[in-house]
This record gives sequence, C-alpha cells and structure tokens, in this order.
Amino acid sequence: MNDGDEKLLVRLAEKLVTVREMNMKRVILSLIAVTGGLLTTAHPSQAHHSRAMFDMAKNITYRGVVQEYELQNPHSHIILTVGSDPKDASTVGTWDIEASSVNIMVSEGWNQTTYKPGDPITVVAHPMKNGSKGALLFYAVRPDGTRLYRAQHRYASEVE
Repeated sequence: MNDGDEKLLVRLAEKLVTVREMNMKRVILSLIAVTGGLLTTAHPSQAHHSRAMFDMAKNITYRGVVQEYELQNPHSHIILTVGSDPKDASTVGTWDIEASSVNIMVSEGWNQTTYKPGDPITVVAHPMKNGSKGALLFYAVRPDGTRLYRAQHRYASEVE
C-alpha cells in the first residue's frame, strides 16, 4: 500500500465517522421529537387542571334563562341568569356554568343549537368553593324533562 492509498483510506474513514455521527444525531433528535409529541398528546387529561376549585360535594339547582351558550374547546359554557324569586335565594344572579369539551358534550347529546339566548334552563351544578358566580355542570334539564350530562363519567357526589 502506498502513501496515497493510506491517505485515501484515512479520509474515507473520517467521512464514515462523520456520516455515522450525523445519522446518530438525526436518530436522537427524531426520538426526542417523537417522545415530546407523545407526551403532549397521549394523555392530555393528565395535563388538565383539577376540579379543586369546585365544591364537588354540593349539587345546586339553578333555574333561569340562558344568556349565552358556547359549545367550545377547551370548555363549553352556559351563562344563565336566575331571577329574583327562585326556590333557592343563593342562586339569584348571573352564573357561568362550565361544562366539557365539544367532543365530550356532543357524545352526550349536545349540539351548537341545544340552547339559545332566552331559553329557560335548569342545571344541576357544583358551585365554586370561593363563592363566585361559577359552577361545574353536572347536568341540564331540557323543557321536556330529558337530561343532558356534562360527561359520561361521574364524580362521587354526582348521584341521581
């Protein structure tokens, strides 16, 4: 083997090491990207906030009129006003009732036109612990008496 052949072999070996290093970097970066994607999409409920702000031990009935109904992500909302002569005086006022995401609500029978402003509404919900005018929906009662639930799963206090 002459001196020129040795130099050529050394250059080829260096290029082979460089190509392997580049391929290894690509593999590592791809693994990092895939892992990150799986962590952010595989279990989104684990990244979601808790229900700690709501008094899940209380089921309060709010009878009023829909001011606004939004079937939206990440949470649907029903804004309702309870008049000055309800069965439960603590429910008087305007309330923001939080519900679930669109896909969960639709699977429970909700749609974009389930309620419109001015519709009478009865909801059973869990009030905010801090006393503010918000609550987490358990279910709504339609004028014909049918119930539309926030979700299929139930918390311990959500009993019929």
